[in-house]
Amino acid sequence: MRYSLLLVALAGLIAVTISPRNSVSAADDYTYGPDSASQSDVPKGNVTQHRWKTSKVFEGTERDYWVYVPSQYDGRTSACVMVFQDGGSYVGEKGQFRAPVVFDNLIHKKEMPITVGIFINPGKFPTPGKEEKDWRQNRSFEYDTVSNQYAQFLEKEILPEIGKTIKLRTDADGRAICGISSGGICAFTAAWERPDLFSKVLSHVGSFTNIRGGDVYPGLIRKTERKPIRVFLQDGAGDLDNLHGHWPLANLSMAASLKYMDYDYKLVYGDGGHNGKHGGVLLPDALRWLWRDTPPAK
Repeated sequence: MRYSLLLVALAGLIAVTISPRNSVSAADDYTYGPDSASQSDVPKGNVTQHRWKTSKVFEGTERDYWVYVPSQYDGRTSACVMVFQDGGSYVGEKGQFRAPVVFDNLIHKKEMPITVGIFINPGKFPTPGKEEKDWRQNRSFEYDTVSNQYAQFLEKEILPEIGKTIKLRTDADGRAICGISSGGICAFTAAWERPDLFSKVLSHVGSFTNIRGGDVYPGLIRKTERKPIRVFLQDGAGDLDNLHGHWPLANLSMAASLKYMDYDYKLVYGDGGHNGKHGGVLLPDALRWLWRDTPPAK
């Protein structure tokens, strides 16, 4: 009887995760909680916008980035750091993620440490005579490539630049990295390649597919000595299915491999599509889970 029930359960899972393209209807009917809304009694952090034009790691690119500094930062004690790819999608207070608002609320309640948020857009190549929106994108190369190049960009360029004016923790325990879609696999790659830089990964509808070879990860995780990283994955049954792969199946495979290797991981799987609706609603819980038991700066 137990064997029959197991077969039925597995059949149901397979039907959901590898069903024909576009056959799954994404409800995306997620509702934000109070931690995603500004609260009158919660101090607001400060967000500033900047421009990076002098990259040597991604030579010839320009990009915007934003820095969030919580009101509790006193300039004496080093703050934790969290980097966000596609930063413009995360930094807006009325977008799908509302990260500065969530940071304000959780830091105020001491449900995450005092953390500086760094929100970085992908690079573009300036083109004379064209508006910036028409410049050639470098996003897929930066995010989908399975290498240490993006981690090097953060280590050698962005983090030192911000560290000139803000005391940032340099230990991996005090650093996290996050992204959506290709930014999600980028976050994982940065920590996978450099666990000495980042110990915490948050991936929203991550593209662990064969855009630039990222489908290698589920197998690679199983055959590599476990690394000291914590991973939160979010995806939905209505995510993409195209020539690069099947996003829901890829994220389920990632979770299975992380479980097999006894990683500290969590997968939250819903019915949503390739967007930030579910991940945005989950952001407060994901941050609480990622930053739990973070040791103080040494």
